Amino acid sequence: MKTIKVISIVLAICLVFSIVLIGCGKQKNTKVRLIEVTHSIFYAPQYVAIHQGYFEEEGIEIELINGGGADKCMTALLANQADIGFMGPEAAIYVYNEGKEDYAQIFIQLTQRDGSFLVGRNPEPDFKWENLKGKTIIGGRKGGVPLMTLEYVLKSHGLVPGEDVEVLTNIQFDLMAGAFTGGTGDYTTLFEPVASSLEREGAGYVVASVGAASGEVAYTAYMAKKSFIEKNKDLIQRFTNAIYKGQQFVKEHSPEEIAKAIKPAFPDSDEELLAVVIKRYKDQDTWPYTPVPSKVAFDRLQDIMEMAGELDERAPFEDITINEFAERAVSN
Repeated sequence: MKTIKVISIVLAICLVFSIVLIGCGKQKNTKVRLIEVTHSIFYAPQYVAIHQGYFEEEGIEIELINGGGADKCMTALLANQADIGFMGPEAAIYVYNEGKEDYAQIFIQLTQRDGSFLVGRNPEPDFKWENLKGKTIIGGRKGGVPLMTLEYVLKSHGLVPGEDVEVLTNIQFDLMAGAFTGGTGDYTTLFEPVASSLEREGAGYVVASVGAASGEVAYTAYMAKKSFIEKNKDLIQRFTNAIYKGQQFVKEHSPEEIAKAIKPAFPDSDEELLAVVIKRYKDQDTWPYTPVPSKVAFDRLQDIMEMAGELDERAPFEDITINEFAERAVSN
């Protein structure tokens, strides 16, 4: 009996130690407060990374916050209300040019094209930008990159906004589709899935891609304060690794497979429509398949901002971006 009792005690002790060791081995994921400029299919690789479990694989738990605009995202980032910001690089350029010492540095580029499409009232299979002379376009908010990019494309085709073509800038972003279907303007620029939804309803037709016409532009990127990056290099690396996995998934899978992967991020959207939108974005080379920020794309963004009169001084690419994490993610 004594022998049995001793064996029982030994087994009990071993069991307790096993539980303790398992508990110690299971590390808690690091929570990252990620603020995004808006919630859009345009950012598909990010939602792939979240819902395919790539962040979890890197030991990260994402708390996703919809910032409702780049200005609000940057304000939250600088006020330490978010750890990482996802927005247009122009926000980082403005902060850098204000002379802030602890400015935001870009470490991942996620989109390399403008995401808007020119929508007309009739199908135009032979559309040319020059055809817009004398027409009216709902263009978006003054000072916003979508409007600046549209005007850049118009000027590159010999059209001067305000002279050759009227561009309306007094209609809010989320009211543009409604204004167009209500009879305002000959054309409007719209992001997806709104553009495709109008086509489905027969209320408008995509005639051109602003992103395809403008060329490669640094459009949306991940950034964090210099001090945060310096103190959290391992975390920034793991975050970058997860996004890179999302980019590779988008590269290697069909629009239908990508739509299925990101459906949890868009529960109210039709999966078939998601696939249509993703195909349109893939066809225009929206997503780079590497997270490394591009100097060519960054320089074109500053060209666009200068042409629009929104940039007094260019920000050095070498200061405002940090490529080491993206380069390491790709090489591993």
